Amino acid sequence: MKVGFIGLGNMGAPMARRLIANGHEVKVFDANPRVAESFREHWAGSLRETGADRDVIVTMLPNGQIVREALLGKEGALRQARRGVIVVDTSSSDAAGTVSLGAELKALNVALVDAPVSGGVPLATQGKLALMIGTDDPALLDTVRPVLQAFGERHIEVGKLGAGHAAKAINNAIAAAIIAITSEGLLLGERFGVTPATLLDVINSSTGRSQISETLFKTQVLPRTFALGFSIGLMAKDVGLAASLGERLELKLPVLETVSQSWAAARDALGANTDFTAYLRAVEARNSKSSP
Repeated sequence: MKVGFIGLGNMGAPMARRLIANGHEVKVFDANPRVAESFREHWAGSLRETGADRDVIVTMLPNGQIVREALLGKEGALRQARRGVIVVDTSSSDAAGTVSLGAELKALNVALVDAPVSGGVPLATQGKLALMIGTDDPALLDTVRPVLQAFGERHIEVGKLGAGHAAKAINNAIAAAIIAITSEGLLLGERFGVTPATLLDVINSSTGRSQISETLFKTQVLPRTFALGFSIGLMAKDVGLAASLGERLELKLPVLETVSQSWAAARDALGANTDFTAYLRAVEARNSKSSP
């Protein structure tokens, strides 16, 4: 299948390589020309060229506004695309924005599927990501399935267009809440005299246990590795998307609102490019003047 891929960051680059490894005819592009060398003959050179003569265009970009510009901008990928091309947005985008973009693309005879991914850089490299898929036309999935399978075999069809992005934001918000309370719990225990390693053993042997406490905290937080490959800025953005969706639906979600505020504060304190697993550092900094 002829695929155009836009966005070669931490997640996008290994995803594009999975498409190439699976035998697809791939053109790639990124705003950073320094990544061109690692893709050589697959480098398109421009957004227009990335979309030209493609069956599917995949986007993996920081937010929905950038996705829209990459597709519909003056030099966008759809400027030379064939009629009937399918766009698959694997980014973490705003659900309402995705619905709006879908309507714009439909008027151009272009279909949109939102299929954000979960699993991080290691699983992206292995082609084992989970995908949350939203579409108004389930028949489209038969066409794009070979592309999606290159990224991972777990495809969860969550509903209409935009539902994939909504599900991704909600999932990350829940994960962010677990990271936040576990980080605070470890600091609380340490201040009382319980070592973080000991308390984590308690948590992982009891009701506080989660996949995050069993993996992320053991491999990234306790050894202070902080190198999972997903930025705290992007996590704060995803939690903010979930909180904004709640506001749009006029729901009262005080925990989600607090988690969103906490991650925004951590992003501001540590810097948006800091790995999200370093959230504990923000908790420690917030309490650095407290007496043990």
